[in-house]
Amino acid sequence: MLDLEVVPERSLGNEQWEFTLGMPLAQAVAILQKHCRIIKNVQVLYSEQSPLSHDLILNLTQDGIKLLFDAFNQRLKVIEVYDLTKVKLKYWSQLPSPVQPLLALLYFSGVHFNSQAIAPTIEQIDQSFGATHPGVYNSAEQLFHLNFRGLSFSFQLDSWTEAPKYEPNFAHGLASLQIPHGATVKRMYIYSGNSLQDTKAPGMPLSCFLGNVYAESVDVLRDGTGPSGLRLRLLAAGCGPGLLADAKMRVFERSVYFGDSCQDVLSMLGSPHKVFYKSEDKMKIHSPSPHKQVPSKCNDYFFNYFTLGVDILFDANTHKVKKFVLHTNYPGHYNFNIYHRCEFKIPLAIKKENADGQTETCTTYSKWDNIQELLGHPVEKPVVLHRSSSPNNTNPFGSTFCFGLQRMIFEVMQNNHIASVTLYGPPKPGAHLRTAELP
Repeated sequence: MLDLEVVPERSLGNEQWEFTLGMPLAQAVAILQKHCRIIKNVQVLYSEQSPLSHDLILNLTQDGIKLLFDAFNQRLKVIEVYDLTKVKLKYWSQLPSPVQPLLALLYFSGVHFNSQAIAPTIEQIDQSFGATHPGVYNSAEQLFHLNFRGLSFSFQLDSWTEAPKYEPNFAHGLASLQIPHGATVKRMYIYSGNSLQDTKAPGMPLSCFLGNVYAESVDVLRDGTGPSGLRLRLLAAGCGPGLLADAKMRVFERSVYFGDSCQDVLSMLGSPHKVFYKSEDKMKIHSPSPHKQVPSKCNDYFFNYFTLGVDILFDANTHKVKKFVLHTNYPGHYNFNIYHRCEFKIPLAIKKENADGQTETCTTYSKWDNIQELLGHPVEKPVVLHRSSSPNNTNPFGSTFCFGLQRMIFEVMQNNHIASVTLYGPPKPGAHLRTAELP
């Protein structure tokens, strides 16, 4: 049984790991994978047809915990403990300042308010967390809700016959202010702000950066013929001169272009998480006269920036950028949770009557039908893309469809959402002036 510490409006965890509000989905999954011998039977719940209409949920069925991630930014929004019989919970209040660390360990022992020996009654919650606003009765759920800032408890009534006494219209609503003695907690929620209904996933806390750089947004740059490069707005955790307490968020912009050298990209974005060398080009058969192309003695290679949601392909001979791949990280895709979601914006040239020179923006959340209405239907039929880890394995998520338009390839899932966008184009001659981009 897990023994966890509750920190309102922040986290649930122990000495080894911690689920923190604002944490990216990938980090939560990494915690579960690392401690798979202790935390077992994890379900991933999402809407297959409408992945943006419902939160993405990691359900720890063995421990009675749900982690709810915002469907758009994929950061942890709510921590729900829905079965308190499967977990031990304790609360450490704020330390008075100054308190020596040893004294703190003696003074605050992390007293449990829920365990096999301690029932989470209203009296126990009041003793552990102190006074708060009166409870609110929800007749539809037959539950009382007791709210603190960033923390809520739902209490179950002992019997259905008690319910009418606590209806809001009984005794002018005053009876709804009192939670019956002995009522026990059925659910607990940790969230940001004062209201569970209005809560949003907070920004990523500095403790979750772990030396990585994240992309707040990625703008696709265009010239007269098509995409020319990327402008990335990046986030990193900087710190003062040797003081961890001075850590703060750093925001800066970098741009990379087709034709940039490997050294240019490294100086702009830093080292990639992984370098992948292509063993073969499976799309070569779709090019004109593929049998006439001279096979290369070298392999093109990718720089994989997982926290940016971007791959960059370099030519094996010139070592210059020839393609960008932007990943949306939708659940139900073969590459789900490998990349963080890339929040891209792509200006598209409209191909309609009386729309010369006009552009519309395609984003991570655009659907393929809407894009086709703006651009006109592709000239050729889509290429069906089958992914599997080996020839003998099948992909449980099914195939995707690749459409080519305006020097871009849109990989479309069966639910009409975009899985990835590949940008390609001729290398830009000459070097780009970058002095204005330096912080």
